[in-house]
Amino acid sequence: MSIPMETIISPKSQVSSPKSEDQFDETLADSGFYWREKNGVKILVCRSLEDAGFANGFSTRLGGVSSFPENSLNLAGYDEDSAENISENRRRFLEVFSGDFQIASCWQTHSADVRIVRNFEDAQDGNHKFDALVSDLKNVLVGVKTADCVPVLLGDAKTKSFAAIHAGWRGTVNSIVVKATEIMRENYGTDAKDLICAIGPAASCENYEIGQDVIDAFEKNFSACGNLFRKTRDGHALVDLHLANKEQLLSVGVLRENIFTAPLCTIERTDLFFSYRVEKKLYGKTGRLLSVIGLK
Repeated sequence: MSIPMETIISPKSQVSSPKSEDQFDETLADSGFYWREKNGVKILVCRSLEDAGFANGFSTRLGGVSSFPENSLNLAGYDEDSAENISENRRRFLEVFSGDFQIASCWQTHSADVRIVRNFEDAQDGNHKFDALVSDLKNVLVGVKTADCVPVLLGDAKTKSFAAIHAGWRGTVNSIVVKATEIMRENYGTDAKDLICAIGPAASCENYEIGQDVIDAFEKNFSACGNLFRKTRDGHALVDLHLANKEQLLSVGVLRENIFTAPLCTIERTDLFFSYRVEKKLYGKTGRLLSVIGLK
C-alpha cells in the first residue's frame, strides 16, 4: 500500500502528559467526559450518554487489589490473576454506579461478532465468543475488556438500547462498530441519528505502531484509509484506531456532534490505564480495563 505520508516520526513510549491535572480535566470536559471517583476507584464517564439516561464508564487501574503492580483494579484475565481479586475489583467497580447492576461480558477473540443480551440468563453467561454486546435490559451493564484496544459505547436515545464494543485493529478492519449498529437497527429499530457514541481510552496514533500485514488488511477492507496512517519506517506506520472507528460511525449516519472521543492514550498514561504493549514487556502480564453501559 502506498500511504500518503507526513514527516517520518518515531512512536513514543510511556510519555507523561505535560498538562497540569486542572488543564487535563478541562480538556476532558471539552471532549465530553468527566471523572467519577468512589473509595479510590476512578472511572471516566461520557456526560452526553449519562444525560440521555445511560449509566456508563471506562475503568482505570486505580483502587483495586491486584498486583499489576500493587492496588490495581484488574477486571478480567483469570489466567493472570486470581478469581478472588477480579471478583473484589468488580465489586468495587460496580459501587461507583448508582443502582443494582450486574455486568454482562463475553469471551473476546478479536472477532467482529455481536451478541444480543436478551435476558438475565444471557447476562450471566460470559463464555460465548463475541467482541460486542447489545441489549435493552435494565439493571445490566454490558461491558468489554481492553488494554490498548478501542472500547466503544453506543446508546440509542430513542429506543434506549445500548452496546459495548471491543475494537482492536482486527475488529476495526472488519467494521465491528458498523455491525453492532446494524444489530441494533434490526432488533430494536435503532436509527443511527439517535445514537450517542463514546470512544474510550486506547492506544493512540502517537504510539500505536503496526506492520505491513495490518496496513494490507486495512487496504483490503477499506477503499480509502491513508488518513489513518503516519509512516515511521519501511513497512511500518502509526495507526489511528480512534479515527477509524469514528469514521465508520459517521459512515452509517451517526451525527458528528454525537460522537465523543476520550483524548487519552493507554500507552502514554500507564499511571491511569493498563497497556498490553507496555506492561507485557515489563511484567510479563497486564491487567484489563472494563468499559460498560446500561440503563440508569
